[in-house]
Amino acid sequence: MKILYLAHRIPYPPNKGDKIRSFNEIKYLSGFGEVYLGALVDNPCDMKYEQGLNCWCREIYLIPLSTMKKKLLSLKGLWNGTPMSVHYFYEQDLQQAVDHLISIHNFDVIFCFSSPMAEYLFRSSYCRLKKRDNSNSSIFIMDFCDVDSQKWKEYSKICKWPLSKIFLKESDLLCKYEHKVAKTFDYSIFVSEREKKLFKQLNPDIDPILTVGNGVDIEYFQPGRPSKKGNKSIPSHPSVLFTGVMDYYANVDGVCWFVKEIWPNIKREVPETVFYIVGSNPSPEIKQLHNNIDIIVTGYVDDVRFYYDLATLCIVPLRVARGIQNKVLEAMAMAKPVVCTPNAFEGIDALPGQDLIIAFKSRDFAKAVTKLLQDKTLRDELGSRARKCMETCYNWNVQLNPLKQILSKKDIQSSV
Repeated sequence: MKILYLAHRIPYPPNKGDKIRSFNEIKYLSGFGEVYLGALVDNPCDMKYEQGLNCWCREIYLIPLSTMKKKLLSLKGLWNGTPMSVHYFYEQDLQQAVDHLISIHNFDVIFCFSSPMAEYLFRSSYCRLKKRDNSNSSIFIMDFCDVDSQKWKEYSKICKWPLSKIFLKESDLLCKYEHKVAKTFDYSIFVSEREKKLFKQLNPDIDPILTVGNGVDIEYFQPGRPSKKGNKSIPSHPSVLFTGVMDYYANVDGVCWFVKEIWPNIKREVPETVFYIVGSNPSPEIKQLHNNIDIIVTGYVDDVRFYYDLATLCIVPLRVARGIQNKVLEAMAMAKPVVCTPNAFEGIDALPGQDLIIAFKSRDFAKAVTKLLQDKTLRDELGSRARKCMETCYNWNVQLNPLKQILSKKDIQSSV
């Protein structure tokens, strides 16, 4: 079986949400046949990671993406009826690579990760051939992950003009584009039942729509395993941890809200507590929070497990969130007690109050964190149950099993 996999970001190293999911999909798909990868690279430093994908992919085509240039050019989409996201993730060099691959290979499966990658098929001769020739047996799979159009709608509600208007327009355009993609592809995949149901409500004529959840590497994210920090001593002060890419709007908004509305209440009760903000590309707003005393902004780290081991507990205070938050799964796999908002909990098969703590209002969030900081027995119990939950439900092979069912159907077709 030959599989063409197109991703809007290089799926390696698997150190952030979309890259974790796409890497594990590629790893899983490689067990069914040869994977040919085409992906964009928005960080020049990531070009060196091509070697890390060689054992999973037969051929790899990585195309640099100029983020600053793309941010400016993508705005024109608002006036020509094309989503900014599509403009942003479209590169002619990748189009040429895709056209080359489909001209010489008869792919059994074409798998796109995120809706803008469908544009490379819409602009290729292959997609036109599929419309003309219904006998074409290739299976088209789109992993939407989340309903991105609704994410932009949520952004529009909490941003000031003119961003609110821009984001609302993007939401409308992307919603129409998502429908077009789903009508063209054979399968539409979402990361949670919530996202699947939402998409179905917006697009009642689309079918089939499947849920393929996220997993967590429970061998890698395992408490007590040596990290790249080695045996460096862990500070004795209580600490709260947030991990994530720190130029991502939802993360920035959530952390700033936590520091402004929640952190002062925690400090009044447990004044020696330190807050660690760990993740690459901290935005100016996040950098301003760093005081090297009780709020530490680390930037990129080689091994986040050191900070998980260091942390007394983990927080995920996201006010805007779609899909499954990998940061929640990783913290739970590390046997850490987690306090998160309902938005960050969406799509996770765990029991609130038993496997983790859910809090919506800032006052309740502060109370939950404070209680955990002061009660080691409760922390240990919550962390132990969190780890067991991940071991039971969040193995990647289990989560990706619906893909096996799709690929099995392709095998049956091929043998007829």
